[in-house]
Amino acid sequence: MFTSINPYNQKEVHSFEHHTPEEVEEVIAGAAKIFNDWKNISFTERAAVIDTIAALLLQNKKVYASVITQEMGKPITEAIAEIEKCAWLCNYYADHAADFLNEEFIDTDASKSSVQFQPLGVVFGIMPWNFPFWQVFRFAIPALMAGNTVVIKHAPNVMGCAKLIQKIIVSSTSYKSIFQLLMIDVDKIEDIIKDNRIKAVTFTGSEYAGKNIALLSAKYLKKSVLELGGSNAFIVLEDANIELASGIAVTARLQNTGQSCIAAKRFILLEKIAEEFIEKLKTAFDKVVAGNPIEETAQIGVIAREDLLYNLKNQVQDAIDKGATLITGGNFKDNYYAPTILTNITPDMLVYHQEVFGPVAVIFVVKNDAEAIQLANDTRFGLGASVFTKNVLRANGYIEQIEDGAVFINSMIKSDPRLPFGGTKNSGIGRELGSYGIKEFVNIKTVYWK
Repeated sequence: MFTSINPYNQKEVHSFEHHTPEEVEEVIAGAAKIFNDWKNISFTERAAVIDTIAALLLQNKKVYASVITQEMGKPITEAIAEIEKCAWLCNYYADHAADFLNEEFIDTDASKSSVQFQPLGVVFGIMPWNFPFWQVFRFAIPALMAGNTVVIKHAPNVMGCAKLIQKIIVSSTSYKSIFQLLMIDVDKIEDIIKDNRIKAVTFTGSEYAGKNIALLSAKYLKKSVLELGGSNAFIVLEDANIELASGIAVTARLQNTGQSCIAAKRFILLEKIAEEFIEKLKTAFDKVVAGNPIEETAQIGVIAREDLLYNLKNQVQDAIDKGATLITGGNFKDNYYAPTILTNITPDMLVYHQEVFGPVAVIFVVKNDAEAIQLANDTRFGLGASVFTKNVLRANGYIEQIEDGAVFINSMIKSDPRLPFGGTKNSGIGRELGSYGIKEFVNIKTVYWK
């Protein structure tokens, strides 16, 4: 039985039975069978389905958002924004997928040579709980527009969201099996990946789980895209607009209660502005309004599960025990963890090397650009970084030297349907979104006419 518990009040929200082996077979067989029909319809027909999905999302956004908030605890205002972003993504790919996958003609010694982009088949998605709608839509909509079909295993604590997503998509098309949910445990994942009808795998989640998915995908020679953790640097130079940077920092660290791979996690400050920045950040953190996340007055939610809260508390306490300075926060009640700032961080602390998944800002003070860049790169992750400066030449230097998959200048890191999203090092393999993301799950076919 899958049971989702509201992390704010510990009340049961939903419970669902596991799929039987027969039901799993029915799901995969259905997705494989309908692929032969779905891949042969036009982009225009697929776009009409995807636009219908977008309309349904917007028509019922408050209903869907309330389930997100109840199951994983983010503020309702952020949950509504998540639904709206999913609709935006749908409309974007409905409008642009055909252009992204147009046949490309290349001059060679042949009479005609080109590259075609053709769907692979059934794509298996393994999805996390922190953005229970967005993470699914981010891979599923491009995959569907490319002509693939999709089956997903969602996180066990957000199965209510998973069921809603399936209902929305299925009700938007006569091709009912193009998107289906697998209600299975982790120990059944290998059985799905090794199935010959599964042509590709995508996973969003922890570094540890991602490595296991990568091993299984390699074992069965399946194409995979992995979007894993991040320990993103938020770098503020002495010539930056400190008022702007500190204001953005609050959202960058506390959005989704800090439970986001793209959240700012390591704040790297040039020493000339460090004191001013820390004071502004502390003042803002201390003013954040907590409360029941289903109410629009709540500016921060709760930690989604007790095991995640335990890990967060352990990371903070370890830092304090080893000499870190607690500027503010560090207190908790039930699954609420107060916005927290730590300084005087050293490499022997867990927060130096581990991803901190919660509303905790870890602050470093450096003397110059070289130290800032070295520290930004001193992590096994490589998802993204933010740099705040008014100097274009300095900004370009950071862009060139930071090893991450994205660098945002004078802005927080964010995903955008128009731009590729993904990381380097242990932050993952492959890209989602933009024209690059839709091409991850296609056969890039060379065509040569002599």
